[in-house]
Amino acid sequence: MRKGPSSPRPRGGAFSRGSAGAPPKTFKVTEPGELLSFLLDKLAPQGRNSVKSLLAHGQVSVAGKVEKLYNYALKPGQEVEVRKDRATVAPPLVGLRIVYEDDAIVVANKDAGLLSIATDRETELTAYRQLTAHVRIANPSARIFILHRLDRETSGLMMFAKSESIQQKMQDNWKDVVKERTYVALVEGLVKKTNGTIESWLKETSTLKMYSSFAKNDGQHAITHYKVLRASRNYSLLEVDLETGRKNQIRVHMQDIGHPIASDKKYGAKTKPFSRLGLHARVLAFEHPVTGKPMRFETDIPKPFLSQFGEKPQG
Repeated sequence: MRKGPSSPRPRGGAFSRGSAGAPPKTFKVTEPGELLSFLLDKLAPQGRNSVKSLLAHGQVSVAGKVEKLYNYALKPGQEVEVRKDRATVAPPLVGLRIVYEDDAIVVANKDAGLLSIATDRETELTAYRQLTAHVRIANPSARIFILHRLDRETSGLMMFAKSESIQQKMQDNWKDVVKERTYVALVEGLVKKTNGTIESWLKETSTLKMYSSFAKNDGQHAITHYKVLRASRNYSLLEVDLETGRKNQIRVHMQDIGHPIASDKKYGAKTKPFSRLGLHARVLAFEHPVTGKPMRFETDIPKPFLSQFGEKPQG
């Protein structure tokens, strides 16, 4: 997985910057050494056990990141911060892993089963809510702005902005900024045509189900490209590239060609090899909204997809 050029934010614990408690003490590192020895010198006459307790309770940070290792190797130029109050650390993320973060964006890998963002009727745990809590550890007023969504039962890469201006900039230039959005889809049946393009105009019923119209301009224009990676009598594994990003686009287009996504009863699937959709957002590539540098992230094909072909997972 390749990371972009922006300096990523450390993903260990982070200090809460609330106003409660005494202000932190900050010390500049002038020569190499171990963290515990450095603290014993700077905090003298504070005892060894007391300093160890500060480390154990997350009250010491190095270069903005909570550090608990006694023998952490300090480098000249770093700042060590010691707080009297214990650090507030973000709760563990559930069904979500941060793969990249800087001051402008967060890229995360979402598990199937987790909502991207809550609806009026659903206020349960979501990717959006968890990442909001995550960024507010360092800054209680911080916010997260969603750039695109994945269906609950679809897994894979998502991107969020850290400001409304970044969100607006990226969404206004989405076709130019986003260079690649590649999915893998496990679909029913043997797809005989090894690659192809599906084009239609998507519309929505009163029950919020999407469907294709093939009359020009009768709905939202949608274009999907696919390539067969694996194929058997029962299932085919496709690499799917989105030229447009419409609601349920891949699910509708796979139904249109007679090969609905595995476990997708809503869009015509008759089999259920697992309890999630056979759809995973595998690759996300884009220009960084601040630096303009190319960034690309790639994840593994989910194990249950490969197991339908008797294969073990990659890597």
